[in-house]
Amino acid sequence: MASGKKRRPMSEINVVPYIDVMLVLLIIFMITAPLIQQGVEIDLPQASANPLPPDQDEPVVVSVDKKGDFYLDIGDQPDKPIDAQLLVNRVAAVRQLKPNVPVLVRGDRNVGYGSIIDAMVLLQKAGIEKVGLMTDQPEQ
Repeated sequence: MASGKKRRPMSEINVVPYIDVMLVLLIIFMITAPLIQQGVEIDLPQASANPLPPDQDEPVVVSVDKKGDFYLDIGDQPDKPIDAQLLVNRVAAVRQLKPNVPVLVRGDRNVGYGSIIDAMVLLQKAGIEKVGLMTDQPEQ
């Protein structure tokens, strides 16, 4: 070089701390995502009832809100209302994969009795013979 200056190599950015932060954030997200209960706001009636046994499969839950709309806790959008035919099809598909899966209806205390019966009839069309009703434990 004619000018007499030495050329320095380009500075490199150390990305290891950034990777560490991203991995920690990923782990936090993976742990907390299943803990966040997604779904619709349902005001369950209170009753003294026995809980499901802990060794039983995770139940399929059909929710009925105070307007009478149906929601299913499986699928890509559990917090969006689902129409009757899609509810029957999805529950029937789950029943084929897991014949002994428990199915529960989670109905708002302010919804009409007819809407709960409609949900139970739809589950019957899907091949479900036993349906449980969800409640909250009464406050002491």
